[in-house]
Amino acid sequence: MSTREIGPVLDFLGITRWREQGKGGGRKDESSQSAVSAAPDALRKVPRSSGSAPDGSIADLDWDHLTERVAGCEQCPLCRSRTRTVFGSGPKRADWLFVGEAPGADEDRQGLPFVGRAGQLLTSMIEAMGLERDSVFIANVLKCRPPGNRDPAPDEIQSCLPYLERQISLLRPKIVVVLGRIAAQSLLATETPISRLRGQVQRFGQEGIPLVVTYHPAYLLRNPIAKRESWRDLRLALATLGNRT
Repeated sequence: MSTREIGPVLDFLGITRWREQGKGGGRKDESSQSAVSAAPDALRKVPRSSGSAPDGSIADLDWDHLTERVAGCEQCPLCRSRTRTVFGSGPKRADWLFVGEAPGADEDRQGLPFVGRAGQLLTSMIEAMGLERDSVFIANVLKCRPPGNRDPAPDEIQSCLPYLERQISLLRPKIVVVLGRIAAQSLLATETPISRLRGQVQRFGQEGIPLVVTYHPAYLLRNPIAKRESWRDLRLALATLGNRT
């Protein structure tokens, strides 16, 4: 891994970069080298999620009509408190799909996903993987912000999940990276703790799309020590597609 490649990884992990002094150079941060080079222990597969069947009318929508349906959605009370819906952002044929749980206050104002502090950290995560944010698609399970940034309610997830499932069907990503417990449990239709969902390659839908679970960026902001674990998850996602960093 070159200096240029390793820089974004160190930035995400919050590790101070050492500057070389003269030709002999200074000492390298051995702990950071170890963290970067650590590969996933295994690419274990677990039974795939079948994915819940999207609402019949939603399952037939093309991209433009799906966007319109989300913008005018009134299927749950969140429509009364939102400023804007947050459909998602990125290319329609992205190989990578990142999924969070719900928009926050910044996203509600701008109509775009992950634009606050958690979004800045997500960008760092994506760049640490050697990707560009503009090259991936980013979405949430919920398209409207829950008041007070509370956790999404089960009925809200049930109302909104068909939109995300249709997005996945249209996008046909090569891999899905799920950010946080709520998004993971919603997509995989499980109550399994995130600690048991991480570190494995899950499978989503009838096509068995690889799905890797990691921590939500907001959690990592509160618990930066978990960034190393999250980096292992991201390495697992890269290895699943045959990439190496």
